Amino acid sequence: MFKKLCKNLLELIKEEYKFIIFMIVFIIIMEFPLDYYIVLGGGVSDASKRIEVVDKHKSEGSLNISYVSQVDATLLFYGLSYIIPTWEREDANLYKYTEEENLEDIQFRGDLDLKAANGNATYWAYTLANKEVEETSSKMYVIITFQEDYPTDLKVGDEVLDIDGKRFETVSDYSEYIQTKEVGDSVSIRIKRKKKEQTITSKVYESKERKILGIGLQVVKDYKTNPEVKISFGKNESGPSGGLITTLEIYNQLTEKDITKGYTIAGTGTIEEDGTIGQIGGIEHKILGAATAKADIFLSPGGDNYKEAKAYIKKKKLKIKLIEVDTIEDAIKSLEGLD
Repeated sequence: MFKKLCKNLLELIKEEYKFIIFMIVFIIIMEFPLDYYIVLGGGVSDASKRIEVVDKHKSEGSLNISYVSQVDATLLFYGLSYIIPTWEREDANLYKYTEEENLEDIQFRGDLDLKAANGNATYWAYTLANKEVEETSSKMYVIITFQEDYPTDLKVGDEVLDIDGKRFETVSDYSEYIQTKEVGDSVSIRIKRKKKEQTITSKVYESKERKILGIGLQVVKDYKTNPEVKISFGKNESGPSGGLITTLEIYNQLTEKDITKGYTIAGTGTIEEDGTIGQIGGIEHKILGAATAKADIFLSPGGDNYKEAKAYIKKKKLKIKLIEVDTIEDAIKSLEGLD
């Protein structure tokens, strides 16, 4: 039986080999990766499904993270984006700070942004809820290198352990130290790269009357809390734009007073180390996704994001209440003040 099947298969291949080769080549071409992302549209995700505080307080409404769905572009998806009107193309170079960066650098930065946002969200939610929160670790990473203008042996993804034997808790502390050096001086940077420690020497440069090493850094902090909290985002979820809603969801689970008041609330915005709410991209997609999901309220960072959101809601005649927030305290007070 097996020999007969093999014989029939070989005969089929002989008869249709041209078509088979064509299909193999076609599939390979269609799956060829391009330096683009395809934006599929916006949506919302219930934050309570990703955040769990021990002995949490229940909520009548919901706090939802607004997101933009996107996929890495292949030739197939790129072609379909010209046919499907709701799909949009975004050049991956827009996410790059330098020409030398690759998609792995972009993904690393997005993953780190999410970790930093979760740390900031945890700190501010517990602090404002008057619950126990204690910093357990603080790590500094290289997220940008400007090789063309400021040559360095540092790479995106390097963990900076110390500089000239000094450890820095914040990027501001690092920057202040670099200002004490002279242009052209060398500094010794101990790093961890791919789990191995090494020391790299880097020069001090001058840019716009400030001394720099020609790199961008970001600090990620972890916290021990009481009660405990578990934050679980998927592997395909990255970036800092869910920081605002993540903070509010943790806070709401920690406190007896339900700040949702039965409303379906969506929103976007980063949560910075000082508690301010930062700007994000793709706010029109996110508002449309929230309105489509029947959200009652949309929280938007102030400034340009709020102006864009307000104009888009008016243009599309969307039935959703828009609230401008500049700090996490603003967001909590605005929700507590709802009827």
